[in-house]
Amino acid sequence: MQPDTIGPELPYILLRASQALFGKAPDALDDTQRNQALEQARREQQLENRVLRAPEAAAVMVPDEQLDRALAEIRERYDSQDGFAEDLARNGLDSDGLRLALYRQCKVDSVLEKIAADAPTASEVDISIFYHAHLPRFQVGETREAFHILVTIDDTAGMLAENARPAALARIQAIALQLAKKPHRFAELAQRHSECPTALQGGRVGPVTRGQLYQALDEVLFELKENEIGGPVESPMGFHLVRCGAIRRAQTVSLRDATPGIRRHLNQRFKESRQKQWLASLPDPQPETAP
Repeated sequence: MQPDTIGPELPYILLRASQALFGKAPDALDDTQRNQALEQARREQQLENRVLRAPEAAAVMVPDEQLDRALAEIRERYDSQDGFAEDLARNGLDSDGLRLALYRQCKVDSVLEKIAADAPTASEVDISIFYHAHLPRFQVGETREAFHILVTIDDTAGMLAENARPAALARIQAIALQLAKKPHRFAELAQRHSECPTALQGGRVGPVTRGQLYQALDEVLFELKENEIGGPVESPMGFHLVRCGAIRRAQTVSLRDATPGIRRHLNQRFKESRQKQWLASLPDPQPETAP
């Protein structure tokens, strides 16, 4: 047997691995899935043990308050103490085993945070190099504030029904005639006639970029000037009138505006790199010897 493959914490690590891999508890897995989850759990357990045996772990303490909070967060997911206890038992755990496993997890996390604290922070040169090397990331396409009025089509309805195709088209055309005379009434007419939840906001869809809407709507919207109305146009939803609100032209986010986000990204990457380097430097577990 490989070292570190048993221990009172393993059922909790198995539960964690099972949820991460398959989104299910271990007792809901088939044999193949359970073997995969168990192998993953054993690898995680071995890694935890290597972290906890490292000299850097000796000075790391887990306050009782932190452990109590972690336990409370888990208990709060259950309606009753009995339900909590039953779920623990079903996963091969009890309160003491769970507390031990959480202690290990909290301590491992604290050790890794301690290691990450030694990572370098992003310099202005680092940020500038990243910005210019990934310039397409900072290019924002044109956005337009979209509004619409929708009259749905029911092709299964009788010819006299208000949402039969001829009637629906006549209704949207009548609304278009009103707007041709009084375009400022768009929000009012949307609230009165539109068969879309956006009617409550005067037909406001919100800011969109090319390709977010149905193609027919997209083509009309991006040909309009600010505050112009287009249509009727048909989509799979029905007939629409489209209004273009504020237009924000395509632009490139400046280095100055992009700096805070780049700094966070690089600092996180540096921390993760420092942790990986440290983990790789830990000695492998020694194989067991026969007595």
